Amino acid sequence: MTDVSRAAHASVSRRQWLLDPSPGSRRQAAWGNAYRRWLQFRANTLAMIGLVTVVLLIAAAIFAPLLATHDPSAIALENRLAPPSAAHWLGTDDLGRDLYSRILYGAQVTLGMVVAVVVLVAPVGLVIGVVAGYVGGWLDTLLMRVTDVFMAFPKLVLALAFVAALQPGVTSAVIAIALTAWPPLARLARAETLTIRESDFINAVRVTGASKGRIIMRHVMPLCVPSIIVRIALDISGIILTAAGLGFLGMGAQPPMPEWGTMIATTSGFILSQWWVPTIPGVAILLASLAFNLLGDGLRDVLDPRQE
Repeated sequence: MTDVSRAAHASVSRRQWLLDPSPGSRRQAAWGNAYRRWLQFRANTLAMIGLVTVVLLIAAAIFAPLLATHDPSAIALENRLAPPSAAHWLGTDDLGRDLYSRILYGAQVTLGMVVAVVVLVAPVGLVIGVVAGYVGGWLDTLLMRVTDVFMAFPKLVLALAFVAALQPGVTSAVIAIALTAWPPLARLARAETLTIRESDFINAVRVTGASKGRIIMRHVMPLCVPSIIVRIALDISGIILTAAGLGFLGMGAQPPMPEWGTMIATTSGFILSQWWVPTIPGVAILLASLAFNLLGDGLRDVLDPRQE
């Protein structure tokens, strides 16, 4: 048997093992379930386009120092407002800085803000929602009224208020966006918990004498995680737009940092004459937001059991 035939045979064996309708272990069942979800996700063309685009954006951000052709902060006034060319693939801005390099480094800033916000809001929203939904009573009322207060204001307006109370900058923008992004997650986690807490298996665990904390941590939270993942994936586009909006209004990343919203703000006056200068960062924002929306839709179809 040749190496190629051995590899093909091993691949077929792995596939049969993963798709076995009667798994012999919890490990096999878990891997089989994950593989079936991947096959379902892969069949969604738009979701795969979103996934590939997101992976490319992340790779561009990580390898920006290797992919960039110029120093993103290097000023060359003799090349200011140059159109796209072999020397400057996406042209230059009003200070002669290479737009292609600034877009790559801007991906680091934007995606870094997204990661920071997600790391902050996902645990907070999940814990608040699950605790409120499972414990109920006055604690549920208190937590949900606080959530309602944050949800009563438009996200960008509330973020602007928080940044104004602090000081303009990336850190302040991340904190402000995080403070506006957790309420929908808390609401979703609470709704999921309300449907879970009276389930037969939760009652069985409760009868065994398990504490509320153990039930919440070991049994309720894991069941809420898929919905939270889907909601976060769909909300990332909003986070990107809010971060860009804060940068555009001068309350987020500050020049000369190559953040996409800030790049548009500092070059918006050239939209009619040198259109590529403000348009290219806008296209980057559009592609990133669209990619995460497509990815979120695909994850919803796979992870949400209510979706057919």
